Amino acid sequence: MDFITYFLDKVKTLKIVSIIGLAKNVSKTTTLNYIIKNLKDYNLGLTSIGRDGEKYDVITRLPKPRIFVRRGTIVATAKQSFERSEVKMELLKITEFNTPLGEILILRALSDGFIELAGPSINKYLHQLCLELKNLGCDLVLIDGAFDRRSYATPLISEATILSTGASVSESMTDVIDITLHTIELFNLANETNQEIINLANKILMKSKIGIIDSNNSVKLLDVATSLDSAKDIADNLDVNSKYIVLKGAITDKLLEDLMNITEIYKEVIFLVEDSTKLFLSKNIMKKFQKKGGILKVLNPINLLCVTINPTSPYGYEFDKKEFLNLLKEKLNIPVYNLLENS
Repeated sequence: MDFITYFLDKVKTLKIVSIIGLAKNVSKTTTLNYIIKNLKDYNLGLTSIGRDGEKYDVITRLPKPRIFVRRGTIVATAKQSFERSEVKMELLKITEFNTPLGEILILRALSDGFIELAGPSINKYLHQLCLELKNLGCDLVLIDGAFDRRSYATPLISEATILSTGASVSESMTDVIDITLHTIELFNLANETNQEIINLANKILMKSKIGIIDSNNSVKLLDVATSLDSAKDIADNLDVNSKYIVLKGAITDKLLEDLMNITEIYKEVIFLVEDSTKLFLSKNIMKKFQKKGGILKVLNPINLLCVTINPTSPYGYEFDKKEFLNLLKEKLNIPVYNLLENS
């Protein structure tokens, strides 16, 4: 099935879709443009959690694909980005969300052409922008984001996500595939289904950074400033009746390594986080933790639709496009597309 047929089938019941890139120049903007080009009968809304759509990458100074919009598209972007866009626009609303590039404006394109996107860096603001775009009549809102920010893929903001990967992640095709597979494995972690535990976990997240739920569903809140350096606090409060550790914020290699070095009681206890975007774990540490009996689950699963690829790096090297595509297809149970061949 071709990408657009597949995408249209998947978004029948969706309103907000985000696009994640594992690095710069991995076809994220190409994917966005491909969707815009082929969804002619949709009232589209566009925003970003970073600056995108500019002619040249602000870091590498390499030329970038521009973001093309059709007349009628509603765009949420920063004032300076609006001023650099090549499309005549109607101002619909001035928001109170400020960025380094100015206040976020909501505008309607009055002609076809290229734009620059720059959205807020705070998830709460991005969520509110998406709601605004929906309320203005957008059938579908697309979020394009910075390569080093994946938090906008959280299911609390977007209902589905597309992952873009490619040669610019690494010069080694094997490494790119391993990194891509590991990211997808994190995104596909099992979600908690016990509604009573879900309710307790959400209450913990509203009150504290960390909470422990025991076999009687009693809750102990930990007095910690952050989950990052909390291994000793967690270990000191675990016992044989502990069943869940609910963590707000990031889970890192250091946290799991420290726990594995301090105690054995974490084994068979479920570590529960808001969603997979909070997991900053290397493949080796994650596997070691799971092999020793640690369990990771999420409250809110990410709906990963598909993967798009760019086998060419702007730094002067490229992969065999058929080999790269086929290897990913063999290893994944979701569709993989090279949209550059159809652009």
